[in-house]
Amino acid sequence: MVYSRRKFFGLAGATAAGTLALSPLQALIARKAFGQTTTTGYGPLQTDPNNLLELPQGFQYRVISRTGDLMADGNPVPNLHDGMAAFQGPRGTTILICNHEINGTGVTGSRVQVPSDLAYDPLCKGGTTNIVVGSNRQLVKQFASLGGTIRNCAGGPTPWGSWITCEENITTPTSGGGRVQSHGFNFEIPASATGPVEAVPLIDMGRFNHEAIAVDPKTGYVYETEDRGNGLFYRFIPNVPGKLAEGGTLQAMVIVGKPSAVNTNNRGSNSGQFAVGQKYSVEWVNIPNPNPTADDVRFQGSNLGAAQFSRGEGIWYGNGEIYFAATNGGAIGRGQIWRYIPGDETIDLFVESESADILKAPDNIVVAPFGDIIICEDASGTNFLRGVTPQGELYTFARNPFNGSEFAGACFSPDGQTMFVNIQSPGITVAIWGPWNSRQGLNS
Repeated sequence: MVYSRRKFFGLAGATAAGTLALSPLQALIARKAFGQTTTTGYGPLQTDPNNLLELPQGFQYRVISRTGDLMADGNPVPNLHDGMAAFQGPRGTTILICNHEINGTGVTGSRVQVPSDLAYDPLCKGGTTNIVVGSNRQLVKQFASLGGTIRNCAGGPTPWGSWITCEENITTPTSGGGRVQSHGFNFEIPASATGPVEAVPLIDMGRFNHEAIAVDPKTGYVYETEDRGNGLFYRFIPNVPGKLAEGGTLQAMVIVGKPSAVNTNNRGSNSGQFAVGQKYSVEWVNIPNPNPTADDVRFQGSNLGAAQFSRGEGIWYGNGEIYFAATNGGAIGRGQIWRYIPGDETIDLFVESESADILKAPDNIVVAPFGDIIICEDASGTNFLRGVTPQGELYTFARNPFNGSEFAGACFSPDGQTMFVNIQSPGITVAIWGPWNSRQGLNS
């Protein structure tokens, strides 16, 4: 795909759901209450006779994809559905690109099956599938779109109409296990794909324990999270916006005025370092070697003063702001949501959980068309979909009574009427719709 600069920025915000028609998030109020109060949201959850998904009154769901279903390519749907995004398809369809966080190697068991000449590492089982959904929220078709990778955890949509899938794995051929390639890279899949694409690693974006990405459509810069207790927050400046395979510069964030390589988890020796709602200026340092043999990208950044985030996971762009989760950050270790504003180079702690009853282990996130952040929990025990209002109030939107599996991949259709989300294991994708404008505080 080749786009002029004008075409590139014209497409910004016009392809992937979640970047369209967002309510302003900068006019925030009641900052002192962020992450500490709750709202009724859409009301109490209703019992599901199918024991799969509890939702507020007025909302419905439909299963779109299940592990083991036969796909259009003749192969079964792989398991472990994870990160996902939605794109506008032809004739009113929605195209979902879904990660499968499958580890290990071999030819048996659940795997994303693609021709070996297109696979990155032919015996590795991870990858992505594309799911085409009609305007009636019914499955049209599903097929494998990338394979030969490991632990495709999350990723993110681009403004030019593609999905970046991320490997949360840094094994190499010398690590054993039958690998023939080094892992820990990002890969790109166009939403327009009609079958498997060649898996080309985006090497300059770094080889580390990737989790997710978000693109600032104003600049084409790509922001990346790292799922490590001492992981960093990165940005990738491409040589050519929209053409990531042509290389670029990888950088890590430094928080000005804080100790060098500070851990932002707000506990232990770092207790009280970051107040909810307070903005901090940031700078960026270049990563000397984004593709090292050892797993040391984060150490390269820390040695240059880059701040550490306690398991950076889900990330999403909305209305000029970038939100990302630190899954076990915070004083009680139950999670944080951070907000970075590229326009003024600041970061602030948007939400910090003070109780597992209102938020625990935030993982994938999405900025909804109506301005709220929807959070997928990934914790032991019961998991929920939580919402955060622009005022920082938390509420519960859905519960998984089926099993203890995490939610993942929340995203919205281009028209904003349908939310798609995964129950990771055994691997189920559902469509949810209902009175989105009925939340307390929203105009109906």
